Amino acid sequence: MAPEPSDDILKTEELAELLREIRERVRARHPEAVNGAVLPPVANLMPLVRARDAAEGKVAAIGSVNPRPAGPLNALIQIFKRSIARALGWFVRDQIVFNREVMACVESTLDALTEMNRLLAAMDGLPADFKDMRAHVAIWRTEWERKVAFNEMQFLRCVAELQGAFQQRVTLMENNFRELVKTQLDRANIEIQKRLWADLERVRAEYETLIHTELRLIRQRAAVPAQPGILPPQPASVPSAEVALPFDYSRFAERFRGSEDYVKGGQKFYLPYFAGRKEVLDIGCGRGEFLDLMRQAGVAARGIDLSAESVDFCRKKGLNTEVADLFSYLDALNDASLDGIFSAQVVEHLPTNRLPEMIRLAAQKLARGGVLAIETPNPQCLAILATHFYLDPTHVRPIPHALLSFYMEENGIGHIEVHPLSPAVESMPALVSLPDDFRDAFFGGLDYAIIGRKLV
Repeated sequence: MAPEPSDDILKTEELAELLREIRERVRARHPEAVNGAVLPPVANLMPLVRARDAAEGKVAAIGSVNPRPAGPLNALIQIFKRSIARALGWFVRDQIVFNREVMACVESTLDALTEMNRLLAAMDGLPADFKDMRAHVAIWRTEWERKVAFNEMQFLRCVAELQGAFQQRVTLMENNFRELVKTQLDRANIEIQKRLWADLERVRAEYETLIHTELRLIRQRAAVPAQPGILPPQPASVPSAEVALPFDYSRFAERFRGSEDYVKGGQKFYLPYFAGRKEVLDIGCGRGEFLDLMRQAGVAARGIDLSAESVDFCRKKGLNTEVADLFSYLDALNDASLDGIFSAQVVEHLPTNRLPEMIRLAAQKLARGGVLAIETPNPQCLAILATHFYLDPTHVRPIPHALLSFYMEENGIGHIEVHPLSPAVESMPALVSLPDDFRDAFFGGLDYAIIGRKLV
């Protein structure tokens, strides 16, 4: 025997069928409201109410026995019917429950339809826009979908643009980083190369200095006479400073006069006097400190010295120098061919009777307005006489600036200036305890510079 359908399935199907019938009746009665253009009028629920009442009456009569006229036969019939009804009670019990549930559903439907009628009646007084709600919803939905699609396209386009810009920026940053790293590496390589070349140049200079020193020592040892302590005869025209000595005079000057940088720093004092000159001669050029300054200032300058080693040292630095005696060299020059003569730490080595001759030749070879600058130890400073002057065995005698000034004036050199150099207090800090006036008078500059100009 096939299973009977459950009460829930039957109840759902009957309710769906009832709602479908109601919907078809509404559409048939109001075809103009199918598209939602006009709200339908309020539905008439009275037929449904009557049908409900009739159904309830039928439901209430289920299981009851029809009344009959009184009598013995009727009593027997009623007893038989009640017996049959009680015997079939288990069979119709579910049907009775189902019928009651259906009636409850109908009641709920009536309540819902009544509420719907009330709402439709209330909407009759609203504006036309509310009555046309479905049409507006359809239009709004179409517009909303269009805007959503448009915004989606805009969003995707913006995302694509942002992705492209981000990728471009990442590429640019990567390129900049690569360029920066490359620049830093190149700069580091250049610095390393510069340091390497500087170290190589320093090693080369030290190596050449060492070779030059060794060669000078070999030449000096070869020049020492066979009998120790006896010096060769000195030519009459050679200053006593150039007498062959049994020691390295260049090393001696390095220790007691100072390094090249130290000497060059002091000689920067003369740059304003020789600026713009075209023919400058350095008498006793030594290691070429003054010639270096002139070359840096763009002034054409040449030097002479009796020491072949000093001249060779200067030539290795690219300076214009030659071995010559100052008297012979000046005498061979044309008159007024120079516009500047410089001589530092030379006149104190000359014999006393030859100093006027040097000043005369220098003035004769200077053009009008030419500068003559002489630097020499200052005999007015007691410190120079006590220590520094007599350290050099080739010094003859100190020259007071008054004597040099007289010789220069005698040979047409005017506008004479005297400047003290190398204050003694710098090398002798104990002098600070002396009174200022006494210290300036007796312990002033260790050297002095006397500078004059050719008048005619």
